[in-house]
Amino acid sequence: MVPLKMRQLELRGPIASGGMGTVYRAFDEMLLRDVAVKMMRRELVADREAIEAFQREARACGALNHTNIIHIYEFGQLDGQLYLVMELADRGSLDSRIEKETALPELDILDVGIKVAGALDAALKKNLLHRDIKPGNILFNADGEPKLVDFGLARSAQHDGVDESSLWATPYYVAPEKVKREQETFLSDMYSLAGTLYHGLTGHVPFEAPTIEELVEAHIHTPLTPPNHVRTDITQPTSDALWRAMAKNPADRFQSYDEFIMALTSARSQVLVAHFRPGHSAEAPSSGGRMRKWLGGL
Repeated sequence: MVPLKMRQLELRGPIASGGMGTVYRAFDEMLLRDVAVKMMRRELVADREAIEAFQREARACGALNHTNIIHIYEFGQLDGQLYLVMELADRGSLDSRIEKETALPELDILDVGIKVAGALDAALKKNLLHRDIKPGNILFNADGEPKLVDFGLARSAQHDGVDESSLWATPYYVAPEKVKREQETFLSDMYSLAGTLYHGLTGHVPFEAPTIEELVEAHIHTPLTPPNHVRTDITQPTSDALWRAMAKNPADRFQSYDEFIMALTSARSQVLVAHFRPGHSAEAPSSGGRMRKWLGGL
């Protein structure tokens, strides 16, 4: 049983559960703020790899300070059970939005891409690769800001060679060089982010196959269908940016996050310009079917 009260924290209910543990909504009675508490599963307290991943997540996020990376407030242990106290982001994930809406508005995807690419760039400046970018690891807070979470597979960007954890990746978004057990760099994270945005934009994962083996092989050998060939209303600049970021050869991708962000920002500007031409409405559908002023995103 998880205690309802943990020091100054009052646990008010579960938000999500995964392989490593359960995340609870909680209230900090000392600082009078809502937080999230992630508690490691009790059955993992003797699992060295699980403990190392949990510690890695805490230390990686604790070393980073970026608006779009989840903030860690505390890392501790209670009766042998590790826990994290962190910023609350309980308005669903990109994964849940895709499940609900299938294909998201182009502007929303570009906004997420620009912000998460900025978060990955901040991590890279601290010599960290995330290594597990996927829709489920992008959460939203009450203000609709995307928050990158789960640094459990993070490692140094200067790491040489390939370790066993390279095998851990979500097959729908894994970079070809990881499949081939070659050196991974920030360009591998860029590929996974672009694949994640591709899924959110088109409603389809970049590659589909009947088996996991065929799926990961498709990342190496199957040409990517441009996003605007899947969903014809996607603008060419957006399609081109994602297509380039998912090039099979890392050398053919954008060679910095700045370049990738510039391409996404340029595409976003062109979406807005096209929208505000005479004859277009000043509003466009956003998440949950609500309407919001696009002008407010400028």
